[in-house]
Amino acid sequence: MSGVGRALGIGLVGLNGYLVEVEADIGQTLPAFVLLGLPDSALNEAKERVRSAAQNSGIPLSRRKITVNLLPAALSKRGTAFDLAITVAALAAAGDIRVPAETVFIAELGLDGRLRPVQGILPAVMAAVRAGHPDIVVAAANGPEARLVPGARVHEYESLGGLVLDLGADPLKVLLPEPGSDAAMAEAVVRRADAGSEGGAIPESGSPDLRDVAGQADARAALEVAAAGGHHLFMLGPPGVGKTMLAERLPGILPDLDDEAAMEVTAIHSLSKLPSATRELVRRPPFESPHHTASQVAIIGGGSGIPRPGAASRAHRGILFLDEAPEFGGRTLDSLRQPLESGEVSIHRSAGHATYPARFQLVLAANPCPCGQSSGKGLQCTCTPQARRRYLARLSGPLLDRVDIQVGVRQPSTYDLASNEPAEASAVVAARVRAARERQTERLAPYGLHTNAEIPGRLLRGPFRPPPSAIRTLEQALERGTLTARGYDRVLRVAWSIADLAGHDVPDDDDVGQALVFRTIEGGR
Repeated sequence: MSGVGRALGIGLVGLNGYLVEVEADIGQTLPAFVLLGLPDSALNEAKERVRSAAQNSGIPLSRRKITVNLLPAALSKRGTAFDLAITVAALAAAGDIRVPAETVFIAELGLDGRLRPVQGILPAVMAAVRAGHPDIVVAAANGPEARLVPGARVHEYESLGGLVLDLGADPLKVLLPEPGSDAAMAEAVVRRADAGSEGGAIPESGSPDLRDVAGQADARAALEVAAAGGHHLFMLGPPGVGKTMLAERLPGILPDLDDEAAMEVTAIHSLSKLPSATRELVRRPPFESPHHTASQVAIIGGGSGIPRPGAASRAHRGILFLDEAPEFGGRTLDSLRQPLESGEVSIHRSAGHATYPARFQLVLAANPCPCGQSSGKGLQCTCTPQARRRYLARLSGPLLDRVDIQVGVRQPSTYDLASNEPAEASAVVAARVRAARERQTERLAPYGLHTNAEIPGRLLRGPFRPPPSAIRTLEQALERGTLTARGYDRVLRVAWSIADLAGHDVPDDDDVGQALVFRTIEGGR
């Protein structure tokens, strides 16, 4: 006798999830397994995984034709996270189990019937809860990550056999994996390895500290202002003066992420890391430093099928550091202009489009010329003037116009290198940054903003407009054409951050003047 079984799963497009209804019908014809609903290659292979997993769990699927339909059928489905929902729907169609109508099933199946973790479990569970389905069945290895979602009632299982027993399968038929089996030991090894894999995160006790940087008072001040207001930063200087050291120490002076930002960052990392690697919310701002040979897809995101997040999205609420910035492709650099303004990346492909958050701090570092020796007297520089101009021209004007702070980094003096006096530690600077952020939060909360870098122009020219005497020099620069309208707003944002660090209620002449100095590297380009 034929029947129809139903189960619920979650499909992901970027960080956005949608409910997928899995229908399974058992016909009266010869054995076959048909999967409908625009599955990709990995999902289409579920037919073989499902049959083997059910067979090895003691509850084989029907020998008749099984037709599985994934609704909505017009949207592409991808990945292995539908394995469990397909199996449960097929067993329900045969009358072997009873499926709760409101429960969502998200897991991959091994051939031995074990439930395997999948990527993106956090955004999938978030989507299920938003859709009004808080009861979610996941693999045990995904349980810690799934439980991070407020309101989710997570049910963890090691194997398909354990699940179907709770769904009413005949206990005399069900086979459970032996605890001491090779498969169980292998899974334990994988889970231990995943638990220690946190995407290259540096333990807090061994994180880089600003006390390691000798001298560089101007660059350190620029770094502190950038951290206080969430501003973009460009450092120009010869090789070996500490540009990379400074950039690597920026995350250490940033405050922890709040709950909302931590959930966003963790959701993105859930899509990017190994399955089950995420076990707690990411509280520290991420730091992404792609190599200059990285492609535009690697930076912005993309790939075949539904686009995947790139380094710009993985750096959301953190730092995207481009060392040797002129060596990156011109199109790759200019592709950052849109997310710098909007705070998100929208990627369109034939299989669909995805939007990922990308509100990061961009930090650029560059040498003054191809050989890197043209700073100071430049006696050892072998580059022609044309080569120098062409090299820095790879950083387009529209891109640099979006960078709030630009600072020259010089060779430290022999006194700085030989001094026994310890430099200021990251913890001391972080305390000042935290106090400045608290002032911003109190001032910007009525407008739904978090940092000075987010203040729109209408507010900078309205309630947050400094006194006329403080912006007179700024207006003159705008009239002379040495400052664009976008640059005018960005100088005011930096001035507010300088004022917050100094404890001023409103930016004064010195705050605006310092922000204007930070706007252009001394000597121009």
